[in-house]
Amino acid sequence: MAKRKVIIVGAAGRDFHNFNLLYRDMDEFDVIAFTAAQIPDIDGRKYPAELSGKNYPQGIPIVDEKELPMLVEREHSAGNVVDVVFSYSDVTHTHVMQVGSAAMAKGANFLLLSPTETMVESVKPVISICAVRTGCGKSQTTRAVSDCLTEMGKKAVAIRHPMPYGNLVKQKIQRYAETADLAKYECTIEEMEEYEPHIDRGRVIYAGVDYEAITKEAEKEADVIIWDGGNNDTPFLKSDLEIVVLDPHRTGHELMYHPGNTNFLRADVFVINKIDSADPKDVETLVDHCIKHNPTAAIIKAESTLTVDDPSLIKGKRVLVVEDGPTLTHGEMKIGAGTVASKRNGAAELVDPRGVAVDTIKETYKKYPGIGVLLPAMGYGEKQIKDLEATINSVDCDSVVIATPIDLNRIVDIKKPSTRVQYELGADAVQQLSEIIRKKFQ
Repeated sequence: MAKRKVIIVGAAGRDFHNFNLLYRDMDEFDVIAFTAAQIPDIDGRKYPAELSGKNYPQGIPIVDEKELPMLVEREHSAGNVVDVVFSYSDVTHTHVMQVGSAAMAKGANFLLLSPTETMVESVKPVISICAVRTGCGKSQTTRAVSDCLTEMGKKAVAIRHPMPYGNLVKQKIQRYAETADLAKYECTIEEMEEYEPHIDRGRVIYAGVDYEAITKEAEKEADVIIWDGGNNDTPFLKSDLEIVVLDPHRTGHELMYHPGNTNFLRADVFVINKIDSADPKDVETLVDHCIKHNPTAAIIKAESTLTVDDPSLIKGKRVLVVEDGPTLTHGEMKIGAGTVASKRNGAAELVDPRGVAVDTIKETYKKYPGIGVLLPAMGYGEKQIKDLEATINSVDCDSVVIATPIDLNRIVDIKKPSTRVQYELGADAVQQLSEIIRKKFQ
């Protein structure tokens, strides 16, 4: 019997996981390509032979998603059955079916895999923190859950959704326990933003490519594993408690985006974050959606508590606001913590950097024109980090407001006065989360 040809449509994360779990070493399938979207410069590579299993001694090519119709047409014309497997996150339901329609128009089957079928089962208890969109506040929720478990006397070890943008063989299993590990694994800004807060709290976090192997390593030292989700993807681990974070600045998106809508319908606990900066009507509409679509889930309303290192660098100043990159790009947020902090602390003006944006940062604005006057902290590679640095230093402003999860001054040379904005889940929400976790895992 001829093998079914498979093309996995992805963005260097969920796609690799789906392959590892369901297609690697399966003789009835022939995965001919991964396609790439969302993340810069991930196409043109290969998923390496060392990770691909016995059937792929040359590895598997990673091509631009634009090549999908051509690949399907070629295989279909040769008489092959082609399955196109959609495997990335934070896109509208319309986008998913546009990709599906392009594949089906050329003769392919179009598949969405069950989240349950793509979950690794751990021997340790698992709490997952996911969201309905990028930038809802998963990280601060994860920190609150970690703190709660520590107070209960349990060792919490986090496993982070993949961000394998470098050497995939070296990144098969990554363990982060100290700041030096960030340099060891040649982390991008996006990776550091997720790993460093765990390290700063003295905790271990795992990430990488092969999540069955990663889970086995984490189990050796964890009392409880925390799945620290990425984008709005579903958990890679079967969870005993699924916490899903919602954003009232984007009310309605919980019903419109894939696979965040799946998280929304699966959740055991909703955390409606940022209620202190959102329109109360949007908060209440979001509560109504929760009750209507997932009435058994607990609902926690949370403030996102902001602290500013030096408010004097904001009050009355013309400021450049640097926000988390993915939140502004495929997360489509129009404001972030830096924007809120700047307005609360009396900034005279938010300076527009677009006129002096350099190279890859300029291209980011072209690709995501809705970003507006905010500067996304893009840093998927050394070149983009240098472009970010050059852009910041070219802006005519009084000071820079840094609202990324890490202090950019450690990564780029900012030649202007700067202050950092940090954010944590509000105390009332933390207390409510703690009560749920203690009841479940005491």
